[in-house]
Amino acid sequence: MTITAPTTTARAGTTTDPMRNHARAAGIFYLLTFVSSIPALILIGPILNDPNYVTSAGQDTRVLWGCLLDSVNAITAVGSAVALYPVVKRQNASMALGFVTSRMLEAAVVMIGVVSLLAVVTMRQDFTGGDATSLTVTANALVELRNWTFLFGPGLMPVFNALLLGTLLYRSRLVPRIIPTVGLIGAPLLFAAFIATVFGVIDQVSPVAFLLTVPLAAWELSVGVWMTFKGFTPSPVLPTVVSDDTVPA
Repeated sequence: MTITAPTTTARAGTTTDPMRNHARAAGIFYLLTFVSSIPALILIGPILNDPNYVTSAGQDTRVLWGCLLDSVNAITAVGSAVALYPVVKRQNASMALGFVTSRMLEAAVVMIGVVSLLAVVTMRQDFTGGDATSLTVTANALVELRNWTFLFGPGLMPVFNALLLGTLLYRSRLVPRIIPTVGLIGAPLLFAAFIATVFGVIDQVSPVAFLLTVPLAAWELSVGVWMTFKGFTPSPVLPTVVSDDTVPA
């Protein structure tokens, strides 16, 4: 009796890249973090800058939209790491897991800030003319909590994100090395801005802080654009691309 090995056939002339979808998904998630986080910061401006917001007429709808976009930012941050994990774990599983954990922690801290602002909105809507002073103090404390989460979330965790993912991408050559190099340079600059802000040397929103943040922002934007539109460069960490012209046994 003759036993014939099973074969797989497909349309001739096409090529299947099993990692293209991972690259595209990760890139889109990275770009969505920019699309959501920048407008969110603008929309929540009234509640951040008005110390009497909780007892004023307020702009609750605007703030709620900002909080929603910040939530999208948190979700897409986790999504980018989850999409990349099956690929970069081939280079170093521990660092890949560390990257996922770092992104999850960043998202959790961001959500704490979102909830604190939503609490202020609820306090303003329920204000019925009671002790305005105590209410204002409590609301301002919640806003300051959000400011600290912004510093320890988007202001610190991207340092670890860039070090972990940047190292993985640099070693694996999944993207041009200049892209992770920018991230590896930007990480210590952002950490310097974080330390300077914590100890009151610079303001969290200042020209110096902005300049120190630009390289890391450029890294995240460039890696997002590259993965979305170019995908991964052929690399030993990727499985072999299967051409449909061949019929594997």
